[in-house]
Amino acid sequence: MAGVLREHSVIVADQKESSQIYNKGSFGYPLSGGSLELDLTEATFLLETGRLEVLRNNERMTPEELFTYSSSVSEGFDIRYMVYRDIRQRGFVVKAETSDLDLSVFPRGKTLSNARPKYLVKAVSERTAFSIDTFMELAETTSSKGKELLFGIVDEEGDMTFYIVSKRKLGGTIAAADGKVGTECKLIRDRVFVFDGTAASAIYGNGAFGKMTDGVLQMSLIETCYLLSKGIIGSVSSESGKRMKLAEMMRFGRSAQDEFDLRFKAFSDMRDNGLVVKTGFKYGTHFRVYEGHPDSCHARFLVHSVDGSRTMMWPEISRAVRLAHGVKKEILFCRVKGGIEYLEFKRFRP
Repeated sequence: MAGVLREHSVIVADQKESSQIYNKGSFGYPLSGGSLELDLTEATFLLETGRLEVLRNNERMTPEELFTYSSSVSEGFDIRYMVYRDIRQRGFVVKAETSDLDLSVFPRGKTLSNARPKYLVKAVSERTAFSIDTFMELAETTSSKGKELLFGIVDEEGDMTFYIVSKRKLGGTIAAADGKVGTECKLIRDRVFVFDGTAASAIYGNGAFGKMTDGVLQMSLIETCYLLSKGIIGSVSSESGKRMKLAEMMRFGRSAQDEFDLRFKAFSDMRDNGLVVKTGFKYGTHFRVYEGHPDSCHARFLVHSVDGSRTMMWPEISRAVRLAHGVKKEILFCRVKGGIEYLEFKRFRP
């Protein structure tokens, strides 16, 4: 079977050959008169696998020649083709996209005649950087079309890693803190302690704030500021005896911890939505997050809060996903930009 190169596509004119190619894998798009138009990724794949000859100026092209030509006329063809070939070899029907996304993938065993695409794919190099805003926009666009967003990342050796990226809404079973606890909270260095056992138990029992040790409650600066903002505690006493209210504690938090405001906004949103939020330091993230009380369940999520304009590299994402998977948790990035939104990265094996 043979096709003729026409700038950005390959045309198979013979009607019988066109039908064979289309019916055995849904390659190309039928044209009036019975011919078939193949995009360059499809034509390169069929030529490489020995199922098609491609002619240019009446001369047969080698797979190398077609690949080199396609790369010269289509930006990013090399990465796009490697992702296309990998998914095709796994038994999926794959078609080229003309939008910000590169490929559409049909469910395994389905074709254009009996299904719609399940995934929209962005093919990228491991060195490609994206802002969290861009991830959000692509996830929203894909979701609005009823599809899942799939990133195909090609490393320096040509190996593939796939991630499904999607927006998440979070909610837990722990009611938002309410009521006032009349007690003195003591700021010592960058931690806050409640030494009164009754008050400590009340604060911990009302939402699992802090950590109880021998009747003494220790809280983080973020937890303390949240409780101040809700009126659960009225003020904090520093080592000098100064009474510190919310504004002063927030200023102290900013001086003691990087990205304090960013973390505080994410923490407050999750707490307001019934989640218990604890430090994620041991996992290399800002927070570990529980849907219920920590005494009765394990943390489900690891959450890292980022500014909307933050640029992220794939090695950073890969480390976070692998670590979360290793401890049986889900990794979410919390975008803080006006409102609060959560983005999940999940490893996918086609």
